[in-house]
Amino acid sequence: MNRPRVGVVALQGGVREHIELLASLDAVPVPLKQPADLTGPDGLRVDAVVLPGGESSTIDRLLKLFGLGEPLTDAIRAGLPTLGTCAGLIQLAAHITDPAPGQTSFGVLDVTVRRNAFGRQIDSAEMGLDTAWGPAWVAFIRAPEVVSYGPAVTPVATLHDRIVAVTQGSITGIAFHPELTGETLFHRRLLESMA
Repeated sequence: MNRPRVGVVALQGGVREHIELLASLDAVPVPLKQPADLTGPDGLRVDAVVLPGGESSTIDRLLKLFGLGEPLTDAIRAGLPTLGTCAGLIQLAAHITDPAPGQTSFGVLDVTVRRNAFGRQIDSAEMGLDTAWGPAWVAFIRAPEVVSYGPAVTPVATLHDRIVAVTQGSITGIAFHPELTGETLFHRRLLESMA
């Protein structure tokens, strides 16, 4: 059986940790830096994609600079299984309440998010989180929150009554970092969605 090929947007942020976690689950991680890494003459080169955390406005600028934003948006809209973590959730969102100057998003996930909703870097913490898919041990680092969502979106987890994980079709957006704690739940769900 062929191992699934999972693209990891490799422009900024926690790229290495996602690659290592995917490899531990017997997937083939594929760093994505330019359109040719995502698509070739025969279509998509990957079976799924991960948008890592990092600095959301910087990632947005780099996606534009390297020309990866538009083809990646098209692939996700067409049903490419996608996991966005922290800044990745912001990049997927239809609306950002407090964007940085010039910041845009893919608009493929029918949610409104607020950046840095859980405080500054100094407020970062690892914790257990109950989700609709089971318990998880994750890290919150300047995490966003989902402040509203459309009818096609299903909340998956909350923290202090604030929504921190959602799913919509083949897209999952989470406000935290499972890759930093070695938590495999969300990456396993991504891989299972391709079966």
